[in-house]
Amino acid sequence: MSALKVFVHNHGPAGDNSLIKTITFAITHFTVAFMVAYLLTGDVLVGGLIAMVEPAINTVAYVIHERVWQGRQQRRDTDRARVNASPAR
Repeated sequence: MSALKVFVHNHGPAGDNSLIKTITFAITHFTVAFMVAYLLTGDVLVGGLIAMVEPAINTVAYVIHERVWQGRQQRRDTDRARVNASPAR
């Protein structure tokens, strides 16, 4: 089996399906965004535009959200390390 085929089907030798899961979630997200926008506006073009723009903006917002949470976790870990490293009184 070609390396690309293994990557797409198994997402690496470990066999996790995260790539397939991500793609199917993206399809679901676009479909829901389109349907909601179409039902609210009755316009296929507006529904299509919103279905493309909203997930893209949501992806950027998710990356920012993850970075904020990582920074929060790092600060928490640093504070715990400081407390554990300080001499007992």
